[in-house]
Amino acid sequence: MPIITDLLYLPPIEYFVAIQGHQEIWLDSKERYQKQTFRNRTQIRLANKVENISLPVIGGNKKVNFAEVEIDYNQKWKNIHLRGIQSAYGKAPFYEFYFPYIEDVFAKNLTKLSELNLELLTVCLKLLKLEVSVKYMEIIGEQPNVTDMRGIIHPKEGFEARNILMPTQYSQLFGSEFVPNLSIIDLLFCAGPESKEILTKSQKND
Repeated sequence: MPIITDLLYLPPIEYFVAIQGHQEIWLDSKERYQKQTFRNRTQIRLANKVENISLPVIGGNKKVNFAEVEIDYNQKWKNIHLRGIQSAYGKAPFYEFYFPYIEDVFAKNLTKLSELNLELLTVCLKLLKLEVSVKYMEIIGEQPNVTDMRGIIHPKEGFEARNILMPTQYSQLFGSEFVPNLSIIDLLFCAGPESKEILTKSQKND
């Protein structure tokens, strides 16, 4: 059964919990860009705080097709993101195994935000060993037997407001209190091959 989702930047764990059990991810090719969403931001855990890192874009507004939104390379965001990820997870157990895959995507200097997000999503699905295909759909109306997750996972409200994630704790690098629903890279770098099982355990049952 397919699931329709937004195309997010290094999505939160909740996203991957939501797509488990689906064979296809459908993306809306005519989607409009929306500010202040996970399309251009993600959350990582540093030594003293949870940090929101965001991608600067050129001309992003609701009238623009998301596929046309460009990344602003005039700002030094890439160095900030790579240094931030290294600072947060450089000592994590599986960082050295998984980080090169993420770094390789950044090295391509992709100009479109949607292209970057899609490549990073593809890499994360591979590292999680989730057998899910991703495709763009030209026309998405109401579809029988299709789960529509568009607009559901949003940074303006916590995951507790949605019926998707029941966090399963894993060993994080910093702090004594577990922080749920960070970027999927937090789980990958900290839990490695156990990540898929943790996602399965984190599915909220009605």
